[in-house]
Amino acid sequence: MSSAVRIEHVSKVYPRQTSLWRRVGAGQAVDGFQALNDVSLDIAQGEFFGLLGPNGAGKTSLIAILAGLSRATTGQVSICGYDVVSQFRASRRALGVVPQELVFDPFFTVRETLRIQSGYFGLRNNDDWIDEILENLGLTSKADDNMRALSGGMKRRVLVAQALVHRPPVIVLDEPTAGVDVDLRRTLWQFISRLNRMGHTILLTTHYLEEAEELCGRIAMLKAGRIVALDTTRALLAKVGGSRLVLHMGASGWPAGKSRTLDEKLVQRQDNRAVLRLDNSTELESLLAQVRTAGGIIDGIEVLPADLEDAFLNIMHGDSASASLEKAA
Repeated sequence: MSSAVRIEHVSKVYPRQTSLWRRVGAGQAVDGFQALNDVSLDIAQGEFFGLLGPNGAGKTSLIAILAGLSRATTGQVSICGYDVVSQFRASRRALGVVPQELVFDPFFTVRETLRIQSGYFGLRNNDDWIDEILENLGLTSKADDNMRALSGGMKRRVLVAQALVHRPPVIVLDEPTAGVDVDLRRTLWQFISRLNRMGHTILLTTHYLEEAEELCGRIAMLKAGRIVALDTTRALLAKVGGSRLVLHMGASGWPAGKSRTLDEKLVQRQDNRAVLRLDNSTELESLLAQVRTAGGIIDGIEVLPADLEDAFLNIMHGDSASASLEKAA
């Protein structure tokens, strides 16, 4: 199957400027921040692909390069066979990007905004497709409202509509459901999943890992500008194994005098909620006893199957990355 997105040995270094006085004197930047380091990906046509990573991992830098908004320091990127630098117009026409930021002209209506976006791609008489997008994203009733009158969630829907208005074969969704209501999330994923079944390639970045687990067939994980895992979602989940022990602690919280075993088992801690890795059911009583011995008061217990969040945390904080990459290779 041919590639929809091909990223070959891409690195990106942002120059780190000196002080104003030194810049005036020297006339050049020194040093730099490496946002991407030798990133290679091959996303097939029709794939629903997830790109995950913590804040600052390099996801936004990579999307900016895909969209032609930034140039890679080294390496090559193509969309549907079109180089994003030497064949910018063709590659950009093949790509629809839903950005994180809400940026609009407040004086146009929703319909006018989509017609203008169509014009950027030389599309006339695009109203039938615009109407279909509006209907599928729940925007029909807002079609003649000015953008400034819309809520944040409705503006987010218009961002998605803008990215789809020229029927791109490749759709990039950069945190599309951040800060939106459940209704929009459900509506959006129904529509995007239908487009994917029709053959559109989807590249998703999200911090809602349950979305990636449900929707994506393959996932790459970025950390500090490098790909540290690349595999099918099923294979990533299989590597985790075991379960999660979720402890809801009392007012005193997680005990300060905990054992080394508890330190090693602790996956996540937030407020009075602690998540521990449970490799097998025989460990349960021992872990609970250690928490109580350390002075912890347990108000509630849950045992949950391992999910993509566990795989993500293991890879980000553990040594699973090399194994994931070796299998993908």
